[in-house]
Amino acid sequence: MPNKKHVYITECDFERLSEWLDTLEKDGAESPRAVAELKKEMERARVVSPRRIDDDVVTMNSRILVKDMVTHEHFRWQIVFPRDANVDEGKISVLAPVGTGLLGYRVGDTVAWEVPGGVRRMKIMQMLYQPEAHGRCSHDQEQGEFDHGRMAH
Repeated sequence: MPNKKHVYITECDFERLSEWLDTLEKDGAESPRAVAELKKEMERARVVSPRRIDDDVVTMNSRILVKDMVTHEHFRWQIVFPRDANVDEGKISVLAPVGTGLLGYRVGDTVAWEVPGGVRRMKIMQMLYQPEAHGRCSHDQEQGEFDHGRMAH
């Protein structure tokens, strides 16, 4: 389900994701549809300097608090490359529909994507950590402890 709002991506994330997607395509992507969806989102994104991205925009390795708009459950998630994904730790792959959907959106935005049972909607409630807000490109961030997964609401 396409999202129509403007999305933002840092030059750093755009370059790194582009190189990574090119490699995936050359090596034969495991999920060509997911790769195509991420590329489509990146093509429509506004690319900005890491120093100029607003601190409420979801970038790679951002940690966010989201709310399921149907169940009202809250989750703490981090958007990561597939090799770092671990749902039990709240690390969501950028290639997962929700990861692609959240990248570039802002706190307060509701993101929708198709799932087998219909459409799922998540609202971005809070930015818990954004690498760029701490003077880092997302791939330079320090790895630290991260409270993950489901939260009481």
